[in-house]
Amino acid sequence: MQQTTATASVNHVRIAPRKVRLVIDLIRGKEVGEAIAILRHTPRAASPIIEKILNSAIANAEHNYQLNPNNLKIETAFVNEGPIMKRFRPRAMGRASRINKRTSHITLVVSEK
Repeated sequence: MQQTTATASVNHVRIAPRKVRLVIDLIRGKEVGEAIAILRHTPRAASPIIEKILNSAIANAEHNYQLNPNNLKIETAFVNEGPIMKRFRPRAMGRASRINKRTSHITLVVSEK
């Protein structure tokens, strides 16, 4: 039996990578059902985004490789930095300070146990 993996990724998500990594670390290496339960009960802004990506990876595994969704686990999960949108905010005495609006590239890989 060959080891098959299915991938799902999303680019340019408007949430800082540092915040997404906190949630990704909770589910890395877990079984799919357990990971979904963790994401549903984690009160962070990144949780629904990651849950959507995880559901996409499960659907990819089921449709493209005919894998059983009950036997899947998260093999790798990582977050890379995307482009940074630079904005300016007025400050005291006519100055301006820069605000970095960071984006993320999130990738999930699921495989059979």
